[in-house]
Amino acid sequence: IKMGLTEGNASELAIQTVIGTARLLETGMPPDKLREMVTSPGGTTAAGLKVFEEKGLKEMVSGVIGAAANRSKELGRKE
Repeated sequence: IKMGLTEGNASELAIQTVIGTARLLETGMPPDKLREMVTSPGGTTAAGLKVFEEKGLKEMVSGVIGAAANRSKELGRKE
């Protein structure tokens, strides 16, 4: 939406990106090899991945997973 797409187009683009990624992962190829396969040097994917790296996406995802796991344990103890 921020880049001028309609909400519907942005949603469809996000959905198709996730579906395409999932289908590639179903091949059994390691995610890092798939990333290399779809990333052209100096291309759009490379530019996006650079921002993820600069903003600390890996640490953010790790923190989200850790928080969810901890909360799951807490909820499990309440039973």
